Amino acid sequence: MILIADSGSSKTDWRVIHSDRRISQHRGIGFNPYYQTSEEMAIQMQDDVLINLASEIEEVFFYGAGCSSPDRKHEVSSALQTVFPKAIITVDHDLTAAAKSTCGHQPGIACILGTGSNSCDYDGKVIIDTRPAPGYIFGDEGGGGYVGRKLLKDFINDEMPEEIKKELIESFHLTAISIQEHVYQKPFPNRYMASFCRFITEHKSVPYCYMLYYNSFQEFFKQHVMKYKDYTEKPVNFVGSIAYYNSDILRKAASDVQINVNLIIESPIAGLTLYHKEELENRA
Repeated sequence: MILIADSGSSKTDWRVIHSDRRISQHRGIGFNPYYQTSEEMAIQMQDDVLINLASEIEEVFFYGAGCSSPDRKHEVSSALQTVFPKAIITVDHDLTAAAKSTCGHQPGIACILGTGSNSCDYDGKVIIDTRPAPGYIFGDEGGGGYVGRKLLKDFINDEMPEEIKKELIESFHLTAISIQEHVYQKPFPNRYMASFCRFITEHKSVPYCYMLYYNSFQEFFKQHVMKYKDYTEKPVNFVGSIAYYNSDILRKAASDVQINVNLIIESPIAGLTLYHKEELENRA
């Protein structure tokens, strides 16, 4: 049995390819080695329903946010080895998952717009260039945490339409103090800030909310896509909930700067599952 995982800061999509080629699936909590130790990740994984299959898993392919450096990969690999002691573990970056799922074997630019953001230039086989992804404090342009932070900052500074501020107070009992407590005193502030994107998306017919996304996407293009060589000649693909549920705004923002957006999907897990299923069949 083979286990495949695509993990972001907010969620993890798991797929199991059983010995009879049947596929089972589960969505669980996200993991990020920048914010969690291997011990913390292992404890959370052990609470997952997949623990029932732990002794049967022979290989694990884990694609995750924050898994770009050898040290971070080792942290995740250690956690997985604790939970799946008999398995061969492979850990790779979530950008690799995005590239394999959206570009396949063709050159292109693959982007992630979920809780955070990232991008790469892919030649059809390997990633040939990337942009810095310094996290939610210094980067993550266009990601949910970035967009949510803009909303919360405008709330604190009273720089949003009165009707939007009123709805935020009624829906979330929001105050400046509660925002600061969540961001500065509680864990995973990026998840907290990103959680407001559902509200923003539901209200994107309001010009203020529309422009929160539009301007954030423009900043993402400027810091990421437009830094790649020949970016106007390559298909630009996206994975992630922010891109998927706001694809209309994303395509408009891209068109305004001559960027050719091709595929937009919510999660790369289906493409990854197909990829590894084909690999498995080629071994047979």
